[in-house]
Amino acid sequence: MTSKTSASLLQLSWRSFRLSASRAPCSRFPTTAVSSHLPHSLTCKRSISSHVKVRSYLQYMKRKVRPPPSPPYTHVCQVGDPVLRSHAAPVDPAAVTGPEVQHVIKNMVKVMRKLECVGLSAPQVGVPLRILALEYPKEMLEESSPAVREARGISVQPLRIFINPQLRVMDGRTVQFQEACESISGFSATVPRYLSVEVSGLNESGEAVSWQASGWAARIVQHEMDHLDGILYIDRMDSQTFININWQAYNE
Repeated sequence: MTSKTSASLLQLSWRSFRLSASRAPCSRFPTTAVSSHLPHSLTCKRSISSHVKVRSYLQYMKRKVRPPPSPPYTHVCQVGDPVLRSHAAPVDPAAVTGPEVQHVIKNMVKVMRKLECVGLSAPQVGVPLRILALEYPKEMLEESSPAVREARGISVQPLRIFINPQLRVMDGRTVQFQEACESISGFSATVPRYLSVEVSGLNESGEAVSWQASGWAARIVQHEMDHLDGILYIDRMDSQTFININWQAYNE
């Protein structure tokens, strides 16, 4: 597949996701029968018959002057965005070193470092492709105590990019720790993960690579691999541990 064809497929994928999102019905009140008995202030602002979203004149003019951003985004998509529930498509190996895929990778790394997170998948920046990035810098490691590092198996990890990654479980035992996600901002929950895994695929240069990860690194890998299959940590969590991480601030 040529890079031109790859670019067309990328644009088509992003366009289809934006289209499906614009056609999604408002889920606040599922039926027109229920909405008809509610006060006007509580009914859905989206017209059920026309699917036209009501926007203020100021919003309209803003979009006329500056069009909405397109993937890859410089922000992280939030839960509810259809791209986070999609099964990401594989990348053509011949297109890995092309400008389109390289742009996605560079953008992912930039967003990951800006938000100071340790892993990111392409769907999280709006691109439904099987690409993930992982990094645990020394500066972040130093923010945790030695006891926490030992208990969770945290260690410094250089930047790693995996394209079309495959996961193999090395140690089937599981351990539970609190986990968060930039796509479910402000929340956290306990999630079971395998102790050790091996991930293999292509790096940003299109070379075959593999890595055996254990401890916290293995957790990061599993979390990001889930994103490529439309799975979020809330699908695997202990629901009784699901919390708003700022709950104490609300009481102050």
